[in-house]
Amino acid sequence: MSTFILGAMNHSSDTNEIVGFLGTTVSRRGALGALSAVALMTACGSDVAKTATSAAGSSDASPQTAATTGAAATIAAAAATTPATAGAAASDGTCTEIPAETGGPYPADGSNGPNILTQDGVVRSDIRTSIGSASGVAAGVPLSTTLTVVDPANGCAPLAGAAIYFWHCNIDGAYSMYSQGVTDENYLRGVQETDANGQVTFLSIFPAAYSGRWPHIHFEVYENLAGATSGGNVLVTSQLALPEDVCNVVFASASYESSVKNMAQTSLSSDNVFSDDEGVHQIPTMSGDVTSGYTAALTVGV
Repeated sequence: MSTFILGAMNHSSDTNEIVGFLGTTVSRRGALGALSAVALMTACGSDVAKTATSAAGSSDASPQTAATTGAAATIAAAAATTPATAGAAASDGTCTEIPAETGGPYPADGSNGPNILTQDGVVRSDIRTSIGSASGVAAGVPLSTTLTVVDPANGCAPLAGAAIYFWHCNIDGAYSMYSQGVTDENYLRGVQETDANGQVTFLSIFPAAYSGRWPHIHFEVYENLAGATSGGNVLVTSQLALPEDVCNVVFASASYESSVKNMAQTSLSSDNVFSDDEGVHQIPTMSGDVTSGYTAALTVGV
């Protein structure tokens, strides 16, 4: 049985301060036993293109402008040629558990202030718009991210019926529900249940680089959807480290100007989250371009 101690750190786009605080201890294996059995019976192979297409056209996706909707369709088409999922299981059935990381000070999961997980509409694939009484739309280069949840202790079997809460900052490095100017918004946050292939796909925008951190995306894995939307126990909290070459291209485009300077001030080896191994198990494979948008894929062992 593997036990993980989840830490937490603080980031403020206003003060650029980093503060550490204690996390919680989580046992993954006990909670995943039943999920693994179900996954073995239902797994039927990876299908990133199908999942991404579903995300782009899902009935739970919030209405977008014609231009944004067109970008979503382009991302779905591009997913057909997405490179092999980073961290995917080897031919001998081995894979790696995702490193446990901080959820940061802006999780909006009830552990530090607001909780979006219990709000109607949080279960969705397109997270670019706010839900409820909020109406903001997050601008930026479109990004479609497919995560495949597997169990390394069970031959890397895909875990159907697990749930992922996925969130990140906007184009200005601000977090909805917390940061100045967007406290009344809740965009770039959403939850989904993994399918028979252990997969979920979120349609969002490429996040900014803010001072003190490497460009990243947060996520939490829950045993099931009911647990995710009712404040259940988190199986693991982790982060995606976005590839440097893609970041440099995106940040050279309009509206990401502040990210260029911030990106130049840090590295994977100096980042206070990824520095231990330079995020080797947390960097997704990516394809696409600034005009059409990008697709990202990562296998998450839990």
